[in-house]
This record gives sequence, C-alpha cells and structure tokens, in this order.
Amino acid sequence: MTCYCAHVTELPTRTRVVVLQHPRERGNAIGTAHMAKLCLPAADIVVGVDFSTHRRARSLLADPHAPAVLLYPATDARDLRTDPPQGPVTLVVLDGTWSHAKTLLKRNPWLRSLPRIAFQPERPSEYRIRREPQESYVSTIEALAAALGLLEGDPARFQAMLVPFRAMIDAQLRFVESKPQPRRRRVPRRRADPASRLDPLLLEPRLLCATVEANAWAFDRALGTTPYPHEIVQCCATHLGDASVFEQVLAPRSPLAESPLKHSRLRREDLLAGTDLDRLRATWSPLVHEDDVLCVWGSYALNLMRREGLSLPRRIVDVGRLAAIYLRTGTSRPEDLTAKLDLPWQSLGRGRGGDRLGMLVAVTRWLSDRARDARPGSPASPPSRSSAAPHLPSRERDGT
Repeated sequence: MTCYCAHVTELPTRTRVVVLQHPRERGNAIGTAHMAKLCLPAADIVVGVDFSTHRRARSLLADPHAPAVLLYPATDARDLRTDPPQGPVTLVVLDGTWSHAKTLLKRNPWLRSLPRIAFQPERPSEYRIRREPQESYVSTIEALAAALGLLEGDPARFQAMLVPFRAMIDAQLRFVESKPQPRRRRVPRRRADPASRLDPLLLEPRLLCATVEANAWAFDRALGTTPYPHEIVQCCATHLGDASVFEQVLAPRSPLAESPLKHSRLRREDLLAGTDLDRLRATWSPLVHEDDVLCVWGSYALNLMRREGLSLPRRIVDVGRLAAIYLRTGTSRPEDLTAKLDLPWQSLGRGRGGDRLGMLVAVTRWLSDRARDARPGSPASPPSRSSAAPHLPSRERDGT
C-alpha cells in the first residue's frame, strides 16, 4: 500500500460526477476511483452491478437541470473537444476493468440510452502498472481529469488530479525494482503442431454445413433492446460431399427491416411469398441425422437456429472460430477468409446466404483436408487449390 494523501489537491467543480464502480474494483489497491474522489469531494461513488433498482444511483442521475451523460468511447459519442454539451451536466463514469465496464453496460440497459461523450487522449495512459487493452484507453482518474478540463474549459487546473496518480505509480515501480527477483530456469517451449488445433469432428463422414439470414432490426438505445426479435428469413444447408442443397425463404413475422434487402440481398417479393416457421421446422428435421456434425460460422447463426426451434445434432463445430485458431488470426468473415486462402467456391443459394454457404463448404473442406493429412500414417501433402476445392452441388430448393 502507498499513501498519496500529501499529493492530493481538492478541486471544486460545477459538473456533478457520479462514478458507478464494479464491486471487484472496490478493493483494488491500485485503483484510481478513490483517488479521484479525494480530489473531487463533491463526486459520488456508487458500487454495484445492477443499478436499475438502486435508488441512490438513479436519484443522482435524475437532475433535470444537469442531465446525465456517459463518458464512454463509441462511434456515436460526442467529441468533447469539438462538440461539448451546452450547460451543466452530470458526468457518469464506469470504474473497473474494460470487461467490468462492458458488464455494467450490459446489465443496465438504461445506461445505454444516455447520451455518450468521449475524447481522444493527447498521449498514452501513464498507468504503467496496469495494462490497457488499447493505446487510446486511459485510467478512471486520467479520464476524469481530461473530461472535466474540457467540460469546464480549464484543462490545466484538473492536471492536479494526476499528481497523486503519478506518485502512486512511481512508488509502486520503486517497490517492484527493489524486490529481489527469483531465479528462473528457462525451459524451451515446443511449438505446437498447427494440426493439433484442428477438431477431430472434421474427420466425421457426415458434415452438415448450414447458414441463416435474419430479419434483424438494429439496437434501439431508447428501448435498451431491438424493436423486434431477430428472426430467420432464409436457411441454406448441404452435407459435405452431397449434391443436393436445402434452401427455404421465410416470410417475416415482424415488420420488414432493411437487413434482408440490403445486406442479405433477398428480394422483397421472395420474402413476402416465403413459407412459415412451422414449414421450415418440418422440412428441416428430415435433413438432420443423429450422427451429423453441424458446421456453422460463428455463434449468431447457431443461437438463432436454437431460438427458432430447429432440431440440431448433438455435435456442432464453429468453423470460423476453428479456422482462426488454426491460422492464428482473429475471427474473420467467410468472405475475407476465402479470399485470404484463395479458395474457390460456388454460391449455393440466393443472396448472401447462398454465397456464405458456398464459402462455409469451401473452408470446412479445407480444414477437413488439413485434419486428414495430419492423421498418423497419412502422407503429408502441401495445401493446394485442388485439395481445397469444394464440391459443386446442384441446387434443389425446398420451398420458395
């Protein structure tokens, strides 16, 4: 523990400050919210996770003469440097790790409806004893010092908040440097064979590749959710090595969003003439066998299929995630990965859903070939375009 009280300067503000702190941050000896509170005696710290029924937290943010704004980076956030709020505000700050901050936003939909403000730091964080996920992220006290300086038009005055912050960091680093370091014997690490990261389910004889497209309404910040739940409007599937393709287009049950027309590239007349969910369930069930391995790209399609009540096999593979692990890259879209690997593919249905089914088949076959080549006793063979080529089935559409 380090005492930094001698470095604290109290700073009165016309901006009300409310810090919503995750419980796991409260006992953190190197946390900066308590330090900020010492500098800002009028600030309030409220500890919790779900503040929807927290009377004190809600009352602090209910002043009509100082409306609440959330300090949080987002694409729609107002830039404090170029577009600061006019008039007094209540500045809401989330304290904790960035994972904790995301949890607080998720558990409190009303927070997501608050106007957001943000700023681009002039320099990287000085929080050298705690790692930030991005260079543009700063600690709670650094964020408060910068935001209050911009809100109150006096950035230099609030630099005093960083004096105890720097003193605490320097003291911590001196302690670490003075502590004897244990001797460690370096053991060379064996580099894992990339093939060991492949799921053995890719070697199963029945791989069922499936994609879905949705009638997806955008998130409404005022509601704290989407106006209507996402629903399947297209389902495409094929077994790897089979010549037939399953495809059904469903008529939307909710008002039609722009996503099926703009992103999924489906025609309005095809959607309005589509089948219903009961028909999809009935025609989908015979396609799925107990020994199938369902291959999907990401969790969104899988969760949507479960929510709509489609029967699914017990064994499931997320091909996008598996490809990212195998290639040691971040998860990418099917379009990006097939281009990166130069995999030939053929559209297996209408619009984006049919294109992505073809890409899913190509990547699944490519990974399956890699897993097969890595089996003991199998001759090693370098990847090639011919070995990566998917089957080119004929289209047999079930339904409209």
